Amino acid sequence: MKIQEIAALAGVSTATVSRVFSHHPNIRPEVREQVLSVARRFGYRPRLSRKQRNIVIITPYKRIYPATEFVEMVTSELIRELALNHFRIEILPHDNLERLDEISFCGAIGIGIDPPQEWDEWFSQPLIIIDKIPDRKVPGVVYIHSDEKQGMELAIGHLAERGCRKAGAILHGAPGVGNVEYRKKGLLRALRKYQLPSEESLVKICSPETFFEEMGKLLKAGIDGIFCGGGSNFGGIAAYCLSLYGKRIPDDIRLVSSERQRISRYCIPPQTAISQDYAGMANMTIQRMNSLIQGENVPVETVLPYVLIERDST
Repeated sequence: MKIQEIAALAGVSTATVSRVFSHHPNIRPEVREQVLSVARRFGYRPRLSRKQRNIVIITPYKRIYPATEFVEMVTSELIRELALNHFRIEILPHDNLERLDEISFCGAIGIGIDPPQEWDEWFSQPLIIIDKIPDRKVPGVVYIHSDEKQGMELAIGHLAERGCRKAGAILHGAPGVGNVEYRKKGLLRALRKYQLPSEESLVKICSPETFFEEMGKLLKAGIDGIFCGGGSNFGGIAAYCLSLYGKRIPDDIRLVSSERQRISRYCIPPQTAISQDYAGMANMTIQRMNSLIQGENVPVETVLPYVLIERDST
C-alpha cells in the first residue's frame, strides 16, 4: 500500500499523511487519528528512517516498582549507553503509553512492563523489554532479563555455604505481578537443592507495610539466614527490622539482599547482595536495538546472570 492510497482513504493530502508519520506537531489530533486508523486497518507501516535517533524509555507504573532505586539504576546505565551510541532520549511513563502516537522515535525500551499485545500491529519500530520474564511472547518485541533461577540459587547457596541450616526469604511485590513468582519458584528450588527446609511458608511475598509481620513469622519458624529482595529496599528494611527484634547480623542471622547502589554498602554491617548486571543489560539492549533498527534478526530472548557481592552481613 502507498501513502497516496492512505491519503485518498483518509480524505487528506499525501503531504498530510507524511507529516502524520513523521509526527509533525502541527497536525490536528482528529486528522492524525484518521490517518493512523486507515494505516492500522490495512496493516501499513512507514519505513524506519536510519537518520531518526530518538529512543523512548518507558518507565513502569507504581504497582510494579514503587521504589525508584531500581529504575534509576537501570535508567542511568541505559542513558549512558544511548549517549555513547548518539541516540536522543525521551522518558515516557507506562500509563501515558497512548502518547507514543505523537512521538517521533526509532525504537522503544520498556523497563519491567508488559508490552501491548498489539505492538506489532501498531508500530513498525522495535520494542525491547528489560527485566520482565515474558509469560507470553508478543510479536515484534525482544526481551532481555536476568536469570532469576540462577540468582535465587546464588543467594541461597551462599547462605548454605555460610552454615545456615534454615533459610527464609521475603520478596517485594504482589503475587502474579512482575517476576516475583519466578523468584519464589527459584528460591524453593534452591532450598531443595541445598537440602534445607523448603516449606512454601518460608518464602514470603509482601509489601513494605507487612514486612515486619512476615519477618516475625520467619524468626518464629527458627530461620538463621534470610534473603530479602525485589524492587523495594528490603535489605535496608530488614536491617532495621532485625535490630528491633533484637537480632544481630550476622551473629544471630545471616542476610543477603538485592543490591542497591546507594544503600547496600552503607548499611551496618554492609550487606552481601546479589546484583543484576545493569551495565551488561544496558549494553546488550543497545546492541540489540542497533541491530533491529538496521533490519537484522536478533534473539527474541536474552538471559543474563546475577553476580554475588560479598560484604559483612553473612
